[in-house]
Amino acid sequence: MDLSQVKEYVKEKHAGQTRKQGTPYYLHPFAVQELLAQKGYSEDCQAAGLCHDLLEDTDATEKEILALTNPQVLEAVKLVTKEKGYRMEEYIARIAKNPMAKAVKLADRLHNLQEATLASKLFQIKYEKETLAWYLNLAKGTNFETEIQEAYCKLKEGI
Repeated sequence: MDLSQVKEYVKEKHAGQTRKQGTPYYLHPFAVQELLAQKGYSEDCQAAGLCHDLLEDTDATEKEILALTNPQVLEAVKLVTKEKGYRMEEYIARIAKNPMAKAVKLADRLHNLQEATLASKLFQIKYEKETLAWYLNLAKGTNFETEIQEAYCKLKEGI
């Protein structure tokens, strides 16, 4: 697997999409991948971080992701993809059972928390409540725990 090819694919699939603050969307999965790399996660896990929003937010297919990566990466991507009508407790429970999916989701949440201060107050309140209800517990005992707690507290203080 070639992470540079995965990055190009992600950039292509997210072309034209922007984040709430107006930056190109692909910078978010790139940041998630970088957080995973900094924490020493494998290239497979980093690839899953790069691809984590593809099925949910683009026309990317499972077959295309599999062709670029491998079955374990695809499985993690599928686990972090929110399906229509999903129930949060089931979503978190299935992520918690897969170490790669869990690492990707925590890196995703951390990056989103770090950028949530740039969003509307309404979004910040929603994100703070969701993090308290689900993600602080998911992060317990992981190498993301302290950073997620700190980012959560910073967001909460700013609301």
